[in-house]
Amino acid sequence: MANIKPLSDRVLVRPIEAEEKTSSGIIIPDTAKEKPQRGTVVAAGPGKVENGTKVDITVKEGDEILYGKYSGTEVTLEGEEYLIMRESDILGIVS
Repeated sequence: MANIKPLSDRVLVRPIEAEEKTSSGIIIPDTAKEKPQRGTVVAAGPGKVENGTKVDITVKEGDEILYGKYSGTEVTLEGEEYLIMRESDILGIVS
């Protein structure tokens, strides 16, 4: 993977692809698959300054997260798809 360091309160996320089969075994075609809403943090920025106070970023590399369906900007790095989004677009950390 390319060496990229997000700025401010942005994170680089590798989306986790949606399941290709339902629990009952029905195969879902690519055209009907949901856009991923879960991913793994690959890199995180240092945080932001708000009203003169530094606010550290909450997530860290390796965290599995949930995000909104239309969150982030899609980027391709060395043939692999990623999302860059603000930390505020993250809905939660999966534990």
